[in-house]
Amino acid sequence: MINIAKENLCINKLVAEKKDIIFVEGDMIVPDSKPDILNQISTSGVVCIYKKDLQEGKIRLDGNINTYIMYLPDGVSETVRGLNTSLDFSEVIELQNVTQDMQVTLTNKIKSIECKVINGRKIGIKAAVEINIKVFKNEEIEIVNDIQDSSDIQMLKENLMVNSLVGSGLTKIYAKDTIQIDSIDMLAEILSTNLNIIDKDIKISYNKILTKAEAEIKLLYLTEDNRIKQITYKIPTVGFIDIPNVNENNICDVNYEIKNIIIKPNSQEEHSIYVEIEIEVKCNVYEEKQINLIQDLYSPSQILDLKKKQVMTITNKTKRKETKKITEKISLNNIEDMSLIDVTVAAQFLKEEKINSKILYEGELELKFMFLSKDMKIQMENAKIPFDYVIDEIQNGELLNVTNDIEIQTQDFIIQANSEITVNVGLVINTDLYQTANLNLIDEIEEVGARDEQDYSLIIYIVKKDDSLWKIAKKFGSTASDISRVNGIAEDNIIYPGQKLFIPKFTKANPVSV
Repeated sequence: MINIAKENLCINKLVAEKKDIIFVEGDMIVPDSKPDILNQISTSGVVCIYKKDLQEGKIRLDGNINTYIMYLPDGVSETVRGLNTSLDFSEVIELQNVTQDMQVTLTNKIKSIECKVINGRKIGIKAAVEINIKVFKNEEIEIVNDIQDSSDIQMLKENLMVNSLVGSGLTKIYAKDTIQIDSIDMLAEILSTNLNIIDKDIKISYNKILTKAEAEIKLLYLTEDNRIKQITYKIPTVGFIDIPNVNENNICDVNYEIKNIIIKPNSQEEHSIYVEIEIEVKCNVYEEKQINLIQDLYSPSQILDLKKKQVMTITNKTKRKETKKITEKISLNNIEDMSLIDVTVAAQFLKEEKINSKILYEGELELKFMFLSKDMKIQMENAKIPFDYVIDEIQNGELLNVTNDIEIQTQDFIIQANSEITVNVGLVINTDLYQTANLNLIDEIEEVGARDEQDYSLIIYIVKKDDSLWKIAKKFGSTASDISRVNGIAEDNIIYPGQKLFIPKFTKANPVSV
């Protein structure tokens, strides 16, 4: 009977990962209170996914896009008007190997959103939404890490650092506030909305994760006297997630999802806009744990039946948060004597190259400018600015899994002579780096019977390429320590092809363990 000792390891296994584009379409009828639409000027939206339902081999997503349309009215004196609608959607995405009891995290962004004027009272809207899905399964596994009360079993061990899951949790945050606009402005309608979660941070206290961030809302609105104004407002968000046994040395993966949003003129107070945002925050907490992994074992005297299993876990998990300043001059056509009323900024990485201690990125800023002429006409201009970014001082860059989250922290635009604009954009780049490790674990050990008694006392063996003392000892039922002692091999156990070794026979009278 072999007595084995085990230790526990909790892993957060990535079961499925998929990036998909879903298309959301719908029609909108212009309300009777609004003038006919002549031309669309711009369309924006905020994606909310309020329900995720994991099923066997698939996931169902239910949500909506809060859509804002700026348009040029037909046959009236107003310069611009606005429409707001909600595009509901339900989408089923195929995901192999997922089941109902697993966990899922999502990120999404609008790749494009367009509207087509069908007639003066009807608009067709089509949005392409990029969905990034990750499905995880928490597993508690037992690892055989030692053999007790067995004098002749030889074990090849390795101390390995892995990232073991401490726990998971989530919380919902309801951010509510009233945005005050200029006291001289009589709000007519909201023209566009942009929402981002920025300045994300965590603090670890006793059995709790404190999540802190800001919901940054940028609004364009129309006044009763046909002026277009812009305001940016930040709402602090704070949440607590209960996870037992966390400490300051743990690493936390935090994901924010916007579940719902309400933005409307405040009926209770003039010169203000009411905002309510529902945010779901998920957190997975990892600890760095050293496991004593038995890579292989055998007995010179007994035949052993080993049952093994393969487990994938993560190692060398780190977090980085860095800033990137981009300053560039660009030229746009036909913007003389125009005022800049809004800029939408988006940043993305287009290319990634891993080279040993560095990861090199080629990125791009996409800028959408909105100008207003003296005769109150809207003009839209687009520009793209390439940029580079480097993550350095890393090890085994080619083996790393990397996820980046880019925040627009600051933005400033200065119109100069000759239609030049000086662009100053500050990015915050949050990077998650880790390696995956496939562990071949010994699960159970059973004694089958005694080995046949060998009739030799000493064998002469010529070392071959890729040999090791462990492989040779296991092959001949000897021990690595006995081979080293007989041949005078140093403690580093280095051998080389062509070397002549004397292989002693193992005897129970004087067994030696590795």
